Amino acid sequence: RGLGDVYKRQRYTYIYIMFRIKKLDIFIAKQFGLLFVGTFFICQFVLMMQFLWRYIDTLVGKGLSMDVLAEFFWYMGLMLVPQALPLAILLSSLITFGNMGESSELTAIKAAGISLMQAFRSLIAISILICFTSLYFQNTIGPNANRHLMMMLLSMKQKSPELEIPEGIFYDGIPNSNIYVQKKDLNTGKLYGIMIYRMTGSYEDQAIILADSGMLQATAEKKHLLMTLWNGEWFENMQAQELAGNASVPYRRESFTAKRILLDYDGDFNMNDGAGLSNNAKAKGFAQITHDKDSISAQYDSIGRAYYNEDLRMVYALKQVSKKDSLRALALANTTKYNVDSAFARLSTDAKRSAISYAQQQVRTRTTDLDFKQMMTSDGDRIIRQHEIEWFSKISLALTCLVFFFIGAPLGAIIRKGGLGLPVLISVIVFIVFYILDNTGQTMAKKEMWTMWFGLGLAPAVLIPMAIFFTYKATNDSVVFNVEVYTDLLRRFLGLRIKRHVARKEVIINDPDYVSDYHKLMAISDEVTHYSEQHNLKHAPSWIRVFFRYEPDHAIAGIYEQLEKVIEDLSNSRDRTIINHLSVYPIMSVKAHTRPFERKWLNIVSAVLIPLGFVLYMRMWRYRLRLLRDLRTIKAENDIITERIRAIAQRDGLTL
Repeated sequence: RGLGDVYKRQRYTYIYIMFRIKKLDIFIAKQFGLLFVGTFFICQFVLMMQFLWRYIDTLVGKGLSMDVLAEFFWYMGLMLVPQALPLAILLSSLITFGNMGESSELTAIKAAGISLMQAFRSLIAISILICFTSLYFQNTIGPNANRHLMMMLLSMKQKSPELEIPEGIFYDGIPNSNIYVQKKDLNTGKLYGIMIYRMTGSYEDQAIILADSGMLQATAEKKHLLMTLWNGEWFENMQAQELAGNASVPYRRESFTAKRILLDYDGDFNMNDGAGLSNNAKAKGFAQITHDKDSISAQYDSIGRAYYNEDLRMVYALKQVSKKDSLRALALANTTKYNVDSAFARLSTDAKRSAISYAQQQVRTRTTDLDFKQMMTSDGDRIIRQHEIEWFSKISLALTCLVFFFIGAPLGAIIRKGGLGLPVLISVIVFIVFYILDNTGQTMAKKEMWTMWFGLGLAPAVLIPMAIFFTYKATNDSVVFNVEVYTDLLRRFLGLRIKRHVARKEVIINDPDYVSDYHKLMAISDEVTHYSEQHNLKHAPSWIRVFFRYEPDHAIAGIYEQLEKVIEDLSNSRDRTIINHLSVYPIMSVKAHTRPFERKWLNIVSAVLIPLGFVLYMRMWRYRLRLLRDLRTIKAENDIITERIRAIAQRDGLTL
């Protein structure tokens, strides 16, 4: 019992030590907190400018008051907070650990026996707190802000419609009028090639106005639009009283050089009714999305059942009618089996034409009815799908805060660069990747081109493995962004090699042993000659021996090892000829000409996969031909250097 109590106390003490707040946690949290606040406002500003650029045409030139603009920016900022939080976490965590790595603070932390995950501990807790904050915003504040913002945008689009009239398209934004403008001058505000259809009442009150140019301006009270027209004609039907039968409607034609028209329009800014936004899933929280989705599902299920029952009644009615059908009666009079073709053939020409016309009419009616029903049901499916996507997107966006932390913090510990240079570049690249994947997945899921789980899981499926990979590399101090490592892998994969460079030394402590090196080079030349005679490197190797019966080539490894020792010793030479010819010796691959992989099972698998095995086989044959050229180069350079060593030995009186 005493040992059990001691064990419990030790366990509780260990848990307390592990989870208590330490000075290091406070230090890292302060560093992160200050950067997070700054980067959050920067990210918020960038996202607001990006959002504002989309709706700049709606805001500019509408005469909106400052309180309306302030309200617009306020709701826009609240709506974009959940999107700014992940980017701010990514950037601030990257800069925090980049600064600590650059100032060697991270090295000191690791030297003290504190792992990188322990250093992450306080920021993980902060990131989780930010995740819940993002969920709160998206569930309560964000939907309300989105609703108000969409209502304001709808109202702004209806203010000052003279700026909304497009070129080459009929514009119906002004009540009881349809305006066509061929060309518009934005500098002077003039409109050219104007055609106006006025529909103030019934057909008898219609008017068509043509003008070469004109201007459209709002009145001071914003209740009407004053249109000034130049060089045009006015065609208008006169009001007819009790027109009889097919009597034509009288009209008048007027030509003018200048004319003013007053159009009724309320241009004051007012908040539109938000009933039209009831199906906007972004303006709803979790509870409302669940409730409305169930309500919409029940509503469209009832519509579907009504359509189904209607079709059942139609089928029953057709069966009843078919029993009394004259065509069927005529066919049954002569045969016990109903045959449409034979019954149709017995009809007269007029009856056939009538039957075909009736059938076509029934088909068109049925097709139109089915198209309408399909439109109704597909619209319901689209709304339900939007609610489901928005529900999962809120959770996904909140969890992105934590995922971005496990991308940014390890990257900062790896690259060890602080400031706003490289961290900003990496953050922008990661966020662009996330933005493209997330928007592509949501768009494809909304259009039912992808399944829901695939579209919404595309971005997490890419980012979570990235976070795991970077965290693993950072905790194990692995090299990730060393360009030389990737260059070497690419060079080895493509079969490229670097050239040997031997420079003449300014200070030489030990002179080379020319006598020993001479005999070694002569021996290497003999081994090269013997190897070339034994191995016919020009011919293609045996497929079975390459992939299934691998035998190591120790001869080439031995030749290359002896050659490297001689080159290292002769690099101390003062003779320029020897130094220059040492750089000609190739850097050899001593294993690539024997088999594709080190492991036997990989060779067998690649042999079974014929396309891959053939590529590897041709690559290995290439290495054999290159080895042949290398051996010839070695022998030629050995002859040159040994001849030079003989001259040096004769000059210095050495015995070879």
